[in-house]
Amino acid sequence: MLPCSWLPIRRAMSTGKRLRSMAASPARIPSHGNSWGRRRIDMSDSSTALELGFLPDRLARVGTHIQAKYLDSGKLPFGALLIGRGDEVAHTWASGVDHDAIFRIASMTKPITSIAFMQLVEQGKVALSEPVAKYIPEFADLGVFVSGGGNIPFVSRPPTTRLNIIDVLRHTTGFTYSFQERTPIDAAYRKTELEHWMKNDSQSFINHLSQIPLEFDPGTCWNYSVSTDVLGILVERISGQSLGDYFREHIFEPLGMKDTGFKVAADQAHRIPPCYAFHPKDKMVQTDKAGAESLWAQGWKFESGGGGLASTIHDYHRFCRMLLNGGALDGVQIISPKTLELMTANHLPGGGDLTQHSKSLFSEAENAGIGFGLGFACNIDPAATMLAGSKGEFYWGGMYSTAFLIDPVEDLIMVFMTQLAPSSTYPIRREIRTMMYAALAA
Repeated sequence: MLPCSWLPIRRAMSTGKRLRSMAASPARIPSHGNSWGRRRIDMSDSSTALELGFLPDRLARVGTHIQAKYLDSGKLPFGALLIGRGDEVAHTWASGVDHDAIFRIASMTKPITSIAFMQLVEQGKVALSEPVAKYIPEFADLGVFVSGGGNIPFVSRPPTTRLNIIDVLRHTTGFTYSFQERTPIDAAYRKTELEHWMKNDSQSFINHLSQIPLEFDPGTCWNYSVSTDVLGILVERISGQSLGDYFREHIFEPLGMKDTGFKVAADQAHRIPPCYAFHPKDKMVQTDKAGAESLWAQGWKFESGGGGLASTIHDYHRFCRMLLNGGALDGVQIISPKTLELMTANHLPGGGDLTQHSKSLFSEAENAGIGFGLGFACNIDPAATMLAGSKGEFYWGGMYSTAFLIDPVEDLIMVFMTQLAPSSTYPIRREIRTMMYAALAA
């Protein structure tokens, strides 16, 4: 079995070569070539939407658009959408999948890991200004890339800045992702199979990473990376719990997120839909099977804080409601309002946006007008984004084209689920957010 992270998918998409699947012998399928894709369309009624300040006909056309442009054409296998205002659900839509399906949420794991870590900050167990090496001594001698790679040994230099905890939260570490495919460093990640969740555990992941130079001096640039996997390991080392156990005790159970975790229980595995990757000829290639044959029903050796969780649209909506409500839901305080305010502020150097600081060839965010906080992208200049929205909204997504958005100004939540990699294949996120804002009543 090939790496169970999503890197093989990204590599195939970036090179145009034949997809290397995460599952053995992937099957090419036509549009709606599985029972999931043939399920009924389900849409909520319009009365609640009107009461919550939406124009129902405009809100309903979001699902109609997704159906016509993406599902009927075979570009997406299925989809589910939830739009809320405050604690209320204004609109739900699903086609080809049930509302209670358990999706692979990939990088939508990252905000959960970030909240978990900031809980430890609130308890005084760790500080953002501390060196990472205090908790991960294996990183004490990390250098910055100078030359080498492949069969030539790396030459590195001492960093001019210290790798601090805050760098891990805001992706300014100097780490990268294998799929970036632009430097000898990401090539070394691929060679060592750094993101292989079945081969590595937390310790072997750190051992591999500590032997590879950083791409740049910490704190000087932004690069989408394995930083949040490192953050998850920090949660484990500081709390003394596995990441899955910590999530369950301190986030999932308090929030009633009963269907979220790194492994789907055997009696719930039938709710896992298949997963696909874009293919230029056949549109979609299956990369993970549905039900008990899914890798997410088997569990991982490495619980990836950067991308390993599975969840439902309703569970993730509860997580988003907690964030919108300033860190509390149903009388349970997960994080303080001031901590959340800190997390959703822009932490890029000099207050700039990603166009000024990003080295990534890919991330889950557009760049213009977008800053980055401690686990979230944040809108710092709506005009620069050229999209309707609010200053202060924050969001992220996952490589299987899932997405969420929280707008505290308009009291809005959006959660979208499907299962097609990579997330950059189609502009569906942009279209959903544009149509959602267009549905707000005057």
